Amino acid sequence: MDEITLIIPAKNEPNALPLVLKEIKEMKIPVKILVIVSKNDLSTFNAIKEYDCEVMFQSREGYGNAITDGINSVKTKYSCIFYADGSTDPKYIKLMFEKLNNQNLDLIFGSRYEKNAHSYDDDLITRLGNFGFTFLGNFFMRLKISDLLFTYIFAKSSVLKNMKLSCDDYCLCIEIPFKSKLRKLNYSTIPCIERKRLADKKKVKAFRDGLKILIYFFSEYLKTINRK
Repeated sequence: MDEITLIIPAKNEPNALPLVLKEIKEMKIPVKILVIVSKNDLSTFNAIKEYDCEVMFQSREGYGNAITDGINSVKTKYSCIFYADGSTDPKYIKLMFEKLNNQNLDLIFGSRYEKNAHSYDDDLITRLGNFGFTFLGNFFMRLKISDLLFTYIFAKSSVLKNMKLSCDDYCLCIEIPFKSKLRKLNYSTIPCIERKRLADKKKVKAFRDGLKILIYFFSEYLKTINRK
């Protein structure tokens, strides 16, 4: 467990992120913590600078860029993409670690839509969107994932680095499973309960970001057809 780095992209989370870091410390989870923030986000930086974590400024703007910068900076054997708002429960880190090693997997995707899973952060629009994109991914790309847009992901760090991720925005949510499929990686899922965010405001704009992801989805799908 001490070979794991939590990659936490954070944007304007000065109230939620300290609570997240405090919870991880209180649960005595032996992980390294890497927080990636924008150079302009001094409120989040100042809120966590006294905590036992590494903080780095991302090279460009965007959720995907923060995660990619984090992946490229990790030095531990395993990485786990974790949320700064408190919606990802740390108790699943150990379960993901054990499943990945017991089944010799490359990645594990957290899922909010399997048996014994749930999301308390979903509304009707985001739930329909999540189901819609998951259906598209499983139908067109032949994925075996029950929650395509949830980036609570545990993986071998080398696997994530070798993907050479390029999406700076939320399209990264489907870039990772797409490349997992194309590279014929061994992956599985684990049911998770997504909690409500602890504080601050949600950053995802359902319609705007959903449209970007949809355009990216079909552009990448067409590329896979042309490769055949």
